[in-house]
Amino acid sequence: MAILTIRTVGDPVLRTVCDDITVFDEALQELVADMLETMYEVNGVGLAGPQVGISKRIFTYGNIDGREGHVINPVIEVGDEPQEGGEGCLSVPGLSSDTPRKNWAKVTGVDMFGAPVEIEGEGLFARMLQHETDHLYGKMFIDRVVGDDKKRIMRAIRNANYDSVAASVQDERANSVSSGFGGAAFGGQKTNPSRGASFGSFGSFGQVK
Repeated sequence: MAILTIRTVGDPVLRTVCDDITVFDEALQELVADMLETMYEVNGVGLAGPQVGISKRIFTYGNIDGREGHVINPVIEVGDEPQEGGEGCLSVPGLSSDTPRKNWAKVTGVDMFGAPVEIEGEGLFARMLQHETDHLYGKMFIDRVVGDDKKRIMRAIRNANYDSVAASVQDERANSVSSGFGGAAFGGQKTNPSRGASFGSFGSFGQVK
């Protein structure tokens, strides 16, 4: 297994609509193992293919309610009830915001052997499913942020200092991961009781609120 470099905002791969996976071989099994290992190295709860530079429809998940796994070629279904909560993204280091999501979601797809997979959940798990599936369509949590939070997030990303903030977060990860991370992908779990679940590894730079 290997630790993979995680891509950050600005990398075109994060804005690419991913292709279905059609070959189920040992290379795919190795990819799943590497993605899981990478996700756990940064205390993530999910990691999508584009976040490690692979424009394929795959994501891994773990660290939520004792559940762990992966889904290939996922199709998502969501409920009507909204949920409140914050998100960040390891691909957008240092930033997070309240992000509208639905409270229930279900994903169907296949595993690395081509066997059918169906997973569903509410709250944090549903948020993760929506966040990760978004990545496979070239979308990020910053696209779903609304109102003043949207303005603040985009202003922060445009700010000249953001590059140095992102670089500092990446340096922190490089010190703790043997292969050295060049970026970030979907989130380390960080919970704020007043705001619900928050995703992302924020280093010392806090949240945009």
